[in-house]
Amino acid sequence: MNIQTLVVGSMATNCYIAGDMIIDPGDDAEYIIEHLTAKPKMIVATHGHFDHLMAARAIQLAYNIPFYIHRDDIFLLSRMQESAKHFLGLRHVDPPPEATPIPDLPFIHTPGHTPGSITLVFDGILIVGDTVFAGGAVGRTDFAYSRPLDLSASVDKIMSYPKGTRILPGHGEEFII
Repeated sequence: MNIQTLVVGSMATNCYIAGDMIIDPGDDAEYIIEHLTAKPKMIVATHGHFDHLMAARAIQLAYNIPFYIHRDDIFLLSRMQESAKHFLGLRHVDPPPEATPIPDLPFIHTPGHTPGSITLVFDGILIVGDTVFAGGAVGRTDFAYSRPLDLSASVDKIMSYPKGTRILPGHGEEFII
């Protein structure tokens, strides 16, 4: 599968376009829309942090498509505006997208960074959100809802995939196991 990477927003979030799916639409809906080659059918979040979601509502409304997030991260949507204002100093942030728990998509649950973090699984490619990064760094676990032991188990699960698997993280460069 051909997966396009767009680096978006002031937090340089990796937004991925995989077929008819937009994954982690960070910020800058207009930029994302300009780079679409076909009408998307869905938006999927690897986890519920604002820097992975700020363009989701605008894209959802532009295309009348569903937004999917793991049920364990739906609570983070209500905090999205407050978090974006705090971390980025924004005065206005669009409301969160209307969420639906993830349907039958190819994913594994990789909690730790957030309770509902997921990794999308494609042939030889994993889109891991903020679970693990190039160079061995892992996602933050200093949030009240984060679980370091769960994150460690999730990283082990990801790294158990075959050698040669491409890892596409939420920020920074991709790498290969």
